[in-house]
Amino acid sequence: MPAMNTPITPPDTPAYGHIRSFVNRRGHITLGQKEALERLMGIWAIPYAPKLLDPAAAFERNAPTILEIGFGMGETTEKIALARPHDNFLGVEVFNAGVGAMLRRVEDSQLKNVRIIQHDAVEVVRDMIAPDSLAGVHVYFPDPWQKKRHHKRRLLQPPFVSLLASRIAPGGYIHCATDWESYAEQMLEVLSGEPLLTNTADGFAPRPDYRPLTKFENRGIRLGHGVWDLIFKRKA
Repeated sequence: MPAMNTPITPPDTPAYGHIRSFVNRRGHITLGQKEALERLMGIWAIPYAPKLLDPAAAFERNAPTILEIGFGMGETTEKIALARPHDNFLGVEVFNAGVGAMLRRVEDSQLKNVRIIQHDAVEVVRDMIAPDSLAGVHVYFPDPWQKKRHHKRRLLQPPFVSLLASRIAPGGYIHCATDWESYAEQMLEVLSGEPLLTNTADGFAPRPDYRPLTKFENRGIRLGHGVWDLIFKRKA
């Protein structure tokens, strides 16, 4: 079971070769979230380990596996998993509050098709996901790191996109969404530059039906804020 401590602030250039897109955020965690971490991690979470994951064993069935990176408090992941019961959803998140909230959602909604890894997503993809194995990847509203000097911390950089593309099976997809226009433009540039991927749209894509609008997103739309979706497929 992962440690209960919030991730500590990493150096800008870690020894394993990538800049983490998260920093120490000692946010509030509720008693319910803490209780879920203590009681449910051993049931629905998979410990990080530097060896390939066997999805059929982890989910106790053979089904297409979707990687959800940075699921936050789990609202969107829960809705998608409920709407797509024939797919497996492997959620990766680092923060205790989000993992605790997602564990409660898994229990409350009786989600048999969700598993959680509480660890850095780059290391999970690099060490635990086999090449050509994922049916899809979801990256919704990652931290935009608004200041230009912090753009190096953005998750979707060319090396990581290349790594993700190598883990997606031919014909599989990567779906990203952001409400920060400059990050959307960077995502489009980086994804378009990956030779294993092809855009399913002419630029940005319409929001697909399977991605529900969050409360935060609905509020932003009412205020006139934009949201940009990008859907790329792995070439055959």
